[in-house]
Amino acid sequence: MKITVQSIHFTADQKLVSFIQDKVDKLVQFYDHIIGGEVFLKLDKSSDNKNKIVQIRISIPGNDILAKEQCRTFEEATDLCMETLSRQIKRHKEKVRGL
Repeated sequence: MKITVQSIHFTADQKLVSFIQDKVDKLVQFYDHIIGGEVFLKLDKSSDNKNKIVQIRISIPGNDILAKEQCRTFEEATDLCMETLSRQIKRHKEKVRGL
């Protein structure tokens, strides 16, 4: 699966990019018809500790699935996005099989 990681207004290190790639690659075990995905990493300008935003869009036949989380670290936000995406993919898979 092809994943594009874009960091907005900063440069993400290779360790973070490979962490995200490994996490997103695990989505294939839930649904093997995933076309690709995009990951957007943003830094919020607020003074709050939770200023890291991760937005993941997964392309599957029929539509796209989107998850967005804001946490203290990009890793934590990625983990929460993965939980959301896995639930959405499972729901989509059940819906497709039910037709």
